[in-house]
Amino acid sequence: MLKISTWPAWLASLALLIAMPALAAQNALNTVSVAEGESGSQVIKIILKEALAGEPVSFSTSNPHRLVLDLPNTGNSLGRTQENLNVGVIKNYQVVQSGDRTRIVFNLNGPASHELRKERNMLLAVLRGVGKAASEPTTVVPTRFAETGKQRDHGIRDVEFRRGKNGEGRIAVTLSDPGVGIDIQQKGKAIQVDFLNTSLPSPLQRRMDVSDFATAAQMVETFEQDKNTRMLVTPKGKWDYSAHQTGNQFIMEVRSLDDAKAAKSDKPLYTGEKLTLNFQNVEVRAVLQVIADFTGLNIIASDTVAGNLTLRLKDVPWDQALDIIMRAKGLDKRASGNVIWVAPRDELIAKEKLELEARKSIAELEPLVTRSYPLNYIRADEAMAVVSGESRSLRSNQETATCSPSSEGIKAEMSTGGNTTTNTSQGGTGRTNVNRVLSDRGGASHDLTTNTLVITDTPSRHDAVEEVLKGVDVPTRQVMIEARIVIAGDTFNKDLGVKLGFRDVGNINDTDVTTSAGVNLPRAGIPGASTFGITLFNAGANALLSLEIDAMEADRRGKVVSNPRVVTTNLRPAVILQGSQIPYLSSSANTGTETEFKDALLCLLVSPQILNNDAIILNVEVTKDVPDRSVSPPAINVRRVKTQVRVNNGETAVLGGIFEQETEDSTEKVPFLADLPVLGHLFKSTSKSDEKREMLIFLTPRIIDERLGSMR
Repeated sequence: MLKISTWPAWLASLALLIAMPALAAQNALNTVSVAEGESGSQVIKIILKEALAGEPVSFSTSNPHRLVLDLPNTGNSLGRTQENLNVGVIKNYQVVQSGDRTRIVFNLNGPASHELRKERNMLLAVLRGVGKAASEPTTVVPTRFAETGKQRDHGIRDVEFRRGKNGEGRIAVTLSDPGVGIDIQQKGKAIQVDFLNTSLPSPLQRRMDVSDFATAAQMVETFEQDKNTRMLVTPKGKWDYSAHQTGNQFIMEVRSLDDAKAAKSDKPLYTGEKLTLNFQNVEVRAVLQVIADFTGLNIIASDTVAGNLTLRLKDVPWDQALDIIMRAKGLDKRASGNVIWVAPRDELIAKEKLELEARKSIAELEPLVTRSYPLNYIRADEAMAVVSGESRSLRSNQETATCSPSSEGIKAEMSTGGNTTTNTSQGGTGRTNVNRVLSDRGGASHDLTTNTLVITDTPSRHDAVEEVLKGVDVPTRQVMIEARIVIAGDTFNKDLGVKLGFRDVGNINDTDVTTSAGVNLPRAGIPGASTFGITLFNAGANALLSLEIDAMEADRRGKVVSNPRVVTTNLRPAVILQGSQIPYLSSSANTGTETEFKDALLCLLVSPQILNNDAIILNVEVTKDVPDRSVSPPAINVRRVKTQVRVNNGETAVLGGIFEQETEDSTEKVPFLADLPVLGHLFKSTSKSDEKREMLIFLTPRIIDERLGSMR
C-alpha cells in the first residue's frame, strides 16, 4: 500500500494563504531610504518594482506627529515592517499591509510640511520641519499643496472674495486644473499664497480693498512673481485662517478670533483631531477608508458612493474634512455610536422617509389608552389647547377684561371661575398642526371642576404629553398691584416732581421719550383736555411719596379717592372699578314709565408682564366717565386712555392728565332792594369760581416671591 503524507500539502496551502495579499498586489515596495536634503529638509526615497498605476494618498497628523503614505495595488517586499532612522524630524517608520494596499507610517519628532513627487518607479517625499518660531516671526515655513505629474504651465481663471455666513472672509480661486502647486506662508502680518508655474490674466492683476465686507481680511492683492502667481492677503486684528482645495477650486477663509468664538453657536463645532490630506484624483471610497483608519471609526459607504476626488487640506479637524468631502460629492452622513453611514443625500432622505412611513404605519396599529392628568398650576382648558396645538395666548385673550362700556369682558372675567366645563378635541379633522402633541387618532377633554386633563392616545404619545405638561404645569409668578387714585389741585403734580424728582416717560400724544426731573407733566390749558403723561418714581421715593399724599389731604389740596390692592398672575389683567349708577326715567308704550340706570364708572385695568430681569411691563387702561345731568337721559362723557409703561419691581408709576374743571357763577341779593336802579348793587353780591382738578393714579407693582410667601 502506498502512503502519501499530507503535511507538505498543508504547509504549502498555509504559505499560499499568507502570501495571497502579496500575490494579489501587482506592484511591490522594494526599498525605503532617508537622506538629508537642502535647508535642513529630509528626502524620503521610496523605490517600487514598477511605477504606480494610481496616485498615492498622503496625510499627516499633529498629535502624534506622523506622515502617512498609502500605496495602492502594492505589496511589501522589504522583508521588514519597521526601521529606526533618527534623521532630522524622522524617528522611524512602520509598514502595514492590508489587502492590496501598503501603508507606510513615518513617526516624526515634531510638525513638518511635506511635498510629494513621482518619478517613474520612485516616490520622493521632501519633509521640512516647522520649528518653534520667535515671538514675532517674519517668515514661516511654507505649507505646500504640491503639484503632481510633469511640470507644465497652469493658469488662474478667477479670484473672488465673499463674506461667509459666520462673518469670515472667503477667497475663492478658480484654477485651470487641479494639479497646480500651491505654497502658503505667513509673511509678517500678511498671508502669502504662491501658485507655482501659473499665469495670471491682466484683469486679475489687481489690488482689492475688501474692508467694506466687515471681515478680518482688509486687502487682497494678486500679481505675477517670476513664473508664479502670488496672492497677498492682509488681515487685521487677531485672526486665523484655513485653506483647502477641491478639484480646481482653492478656498481660503480668514476669520477673526473674536468672530470665531461668537459663531460657535451658529456653525458646526469641529472638535476632531487635525490632519493634512493630499489627494490627487483618488477614489472617494479610498479617502473615506483613510479617515476611518485615522479615527478608528467604522465608516460604511453605500454602494452608490463612487467617483474620484482631488482634495488638499492643511491642518483641519477630521470631521471638517469629512464634511468637505461629502459636500464636494453630494454626500451626507448619519452617525450612530461609532458607526458612520455615508450615502448620497437623496438616498438618505428617501431611506429616512421610508422609515418614517413605517413608523407611522406601526403607530396606526397601536392601541389607544386613556389617562387623566391632574394639573396643579395651569388651567385644564389651557393645557388642552397646548397639547392640541392651539395658541395658549389666543385662548387667554378670549377672557381678557376691558373697560369698554359696550364690552361684556368684565362680566365674563368674573364669571368664569366656578363653572364645570368639559370639552373634547378629536383628531381626524384633516387639519395638520406642527405644534400638535397628540396624534391624528388622539383626543383630549378637560374638567375645570377638578382641573383635570383627560387624554386618549397611543402610549408613545402619552410619554410626549407628560413631557409637555412638565414644562407648562409650573407655578405662575404673581404680582401685587397697589393703586392710589387721587383727585388733587392742578399744581400738586408739579410740586411733587420738584420735591422728589422723577423720570418723565412722555405723553401719549407725543412719540418722543424724554428724561427729566422736577418738570410738570405736559397738559393742555383748556378744560377737559386729556393730554396724558407718565411719571416714574424709584422704589426709594415711595415713603416720601406717601408722606406728600398725606400732607396734601391735610392741607385740603386734594383727597385719596380709592386705595385698592389686587394680586394677579403674570399676563392676567386686574380690574378696579369705582363709580355710581345714575337713575333716570324712561317711558315706552308697552311698559310705561320706568326707572333705569346708567353706569358712570372710574375703571382701571392693569395687565402685568414680568420680564427675566424682574422688570415689569404694565399695560394700563384708564376710563373716567363723567355724567351730564342737563339732559335726560343723562349723557356720559367718556375719557379713555390706554398705554404701556415699563417699571422696575417696587417702583411707582404716576399716570396723570385727566382734568376736571368746575366753573360756578352765583349771585346773592336782598329781595326788592336789589332790583332798584343804581342803588340795587348795594344790596347784592356776585361771585365766580373756577376750580381745576387733576386725577392722578399711582401704580406700584411688587413681585410676590412664592418661596418666601412675601413680596420682593
